[in-house]
Amino acid sequence: MRTNQMKKVILGEKLSLEEFMAVVRYGALVEFSEEYRNRVKRNNSLVGKWIQEGKVIYGVNTGFGALSTEIISREETSQLQRNILLSHATSIGETLSEEDVRATILMVLQNLGQGYSGVRLETLEMYRQFLNLRLTPFAPKEGSVGYLSPEAHMALVLIGEGKAFIKGELLPAKDALAKVGLSPIKLSAKEGLALTSGTTSATGIGAVALYDMLKAATTADIIGAMALEVLKGTTRAFDDRLMSVRPHEDQRKTAANVRKILQDSSIAKEFIDYRLQDALSIRAIPQLHGAAKKTLNDALKTIEIEMNSCCDNPILWPEEGEGESGAISGCNCDSSYVGIELDSACIAATAIAKMSERRNNRLINGRLSEYPSFLVKNPGLNSGLMIPQYTQAGLLNDMKMLSHPATIDNIPTCADQEDYVAMGYNSAKKAREVAKKLEGILAIELLSIYCAHQFINSPLSPGTASKVVLELIAQYVPVLEEDTYLYPHIQTMIHLVHSHKILDCVEEKIGKLH
Repeated sequence: MRTNQMKKVILGEKLSLEEFMAVVRYGALVEFSEEYRNRVKRNNSLVGKWIQEGKVIYGVNTGFGALSTEIISREETSQLQRNILLSHATSIGETLSEEDVRATILMVLQNLGQGYSGVRLETLEMYRQFLNLRLTPFAPKEGSVGYLSPEAHMALVLIGEGKAFIKGELLPAKDALAKVGLSPIKLSAKEGLALTSGTTSATGIGAVALYDMLKAATTADIIGAMALEVLKGTTRAFDDRLMSVRPHEDQRKTAANVRKILQDSSIAKEFIDYRLQDALSIRAIPQLHGAAKKTLNDALKTIEIEMNSCCDNPILWPEEGEGESGAISGCNCDSSYVGIELDSACIAATAIAKMSERRNNRLINGRLSEYPSFLVKNPGLNSGLMIPQYTQAGLLNDMKMLSHPATIDNIPTCADQEDYVAMGYNSAKKAREVAKKLEGILAIELLSIYCAHQFINSPLSPGTASKVVLELIAQYVPVLEEDTYLYPHIQTMIHLVHSHKILDCVEEKIGKLH
């Protein structure tokens, strides 16, 4: 999805992952529907009314966490909301990326816009302008168990505290606001709590990671098929009859993708009987990619539910709703749903990567590929593509460590008021790293495939899909006949994978892949 494909996203109904990314990555403008505005206003009107009636509401006229038994006077309500931001902005380390901050803010708008949080529309309007004007709050990324600290750093900018980026320049919040024509606001009852509570950072950051993993998984089908083709593999292992007797949907669709990609490949046709059976990294593509895609698609269902939920605590149940009206305190802010799915997604992405690295090993190993060692002329004098596989090995080792689940850990906080914590934020944070490393590993395999084609001298030609990918790469990467500075070419390949140009050019040529 590009900005010219979706220039505006209207919040108010169900938000899809594609619409989410249109805002977060591609700069689509955000608007609120009339229904969105009305439900926020209706729910906000309850806060003042219930305060007047003397109702005790967690986070509105009480302290937070273990201090929830402390009653706050009506006069101190606004100071309480300011204090929560100042005291909770404690995460440290490098700042979150612009995409991660935008993703979190968008999820705050989705969360609070469900109309159960009691916040004012003008507060949400301010955050909406942050997205549309590309003002990005400074938010260090280390030190969250699922919520609170990064969100507090972001929300500080609303009140003129903290720091923010404008066009890459980090400024004091008041200066950043002034640059885009905004002024600090004063928070009202419950707003400080609502802006920091919930699964917004875990969901937002995790959704970006999952989007990249899903795109990379389909791109892996293309790269895997091209590896099969250049390694003289047999497409018999992808026969739909074979898939039908083990009817996992994603396995069958993956095999269909490979058959579609290679359907007009004279290379694949020529070598269909070259070997009785290929190595597992070739013939098990449907099984492993399919299993990984099932896990990623399961995560997508969960993430999209969470994206369209109210994960605030407490929620304010309206007087016209079913049951007794009032504040309902529970734990919709728990990030287990998101965290467990993202932990699983990391494992799925790492599984795709481990197969890609093994296919690449077959490509550069002259005894297995039947091409010159390391896919370069005059091996020995030239190292060719020997060392990029080392890079894959290092990346894969990182991915294996990052695939250890975050959500199985538990470190109690808040004087044991929070004696269990979900750790979903760390699941999301590491999922972002896993997605990037997967793209790097796939890119290196694709570079080897590209270099291998220089050694095919027969009249046989690759299929239409392979050909369009090879032509795309050739616009940026020369034929590597001798050793050269490889880093820029690897970065180019990563960009082609990450930007979905590989996937897009194939689908434009042969149609949509599963």
